[in-house]
Amino acid sequence: MVGAYRALATGGVWSPLSLRPGEGTPKAEGRRVLSEAAVFLVSSILSDRESRGVTFGLENPLSTRFWTAVKTGTSKEMRDNWAVGYSSRYTVGVWVGNAEGAPMKNVSGVTGAAPVWLEVMGWLHVRTPSAPPAPPRGIARARVAFAGEAEPAREEWFAAGTEPAAPAGAPTAILPRIVAPVGGTIFALDPDIPEERQRVAFESHGAAPGHRWLLDGTVLGEAVEFALWKPLAGRHHLSVVAVDGRVLDTVTFLVRGVDSAVTPSEER
Repeated sequence: MVGAYRALATGGVWSPLSLRPGEGTPKAEGRRVLSEAAVFLVSSILSDRESRGVTFGLENPLSTRFWTAVKTGTSKEMRDNWAVGYSSRYTVGVWVGNAEGAPMKNVSGVTGAAPVWLEVMGWLHVRTPSAPPAPPRGIARARVAFAGEAEPAREEWFAAGTEPAAPAGAPTAILPRIVAPVGGTIFALDPDIPEERQRVAFESHGAAPGHRWLLDGTVLGEAVEFALWKPLAGRHHLSVVAVDGRVLDTVTFLVRGVDSAVTPSEER
């Protein structure tokens, strides 16, 4: 995994890892496995402190005073977790867990491995700066606006030619459908994130005024609006209904509680 992230750090060029400098087989010539444009976009996402701040706050174990891109992960039942990230010069991976595979108690990547990653990165960059990469060819910057003012408009990076087009007016004769959440999605409540910051987004396409969100038989509001719902553990049924009560689209999703486990039947 560290080798994969190191390929992101080097602009998409992979080469073998060694335990210590000068040991092992001679360093092989690197080979390109990802395009520079794709790597730039992924690095932009993994280094976006403001987007991560919505969940963890701007000051958190993934926030450095210099440019870094980082991701955490937590296994089911919190058996172990990791944090892997890179700067302009170093790639650092941290694993935290029990050697025998026993679950830890409410320890996820952001509270287990991330603080170690942050300290190591800080030590490596005490006197070494880390600047963000320059956009390569094939990358464009465009302004993004959100329907219903769900978020403030902002500038984002895109692969050239995929920038969002300006709204062209309301389409006609489109059957409303739910685009988020996707049917069958399993969400998990995170014990490290304050409850008031955990939300599930409801988004529809083609809904018209008068169409409503219906969750487990309860009306939540207009389906033309982007909705953020505070998740509750259990299986839920979300629908878009017409003014006359007709169900126009419906999805089913599952929310896992902090201490619950998913059974094979629930995953189906």
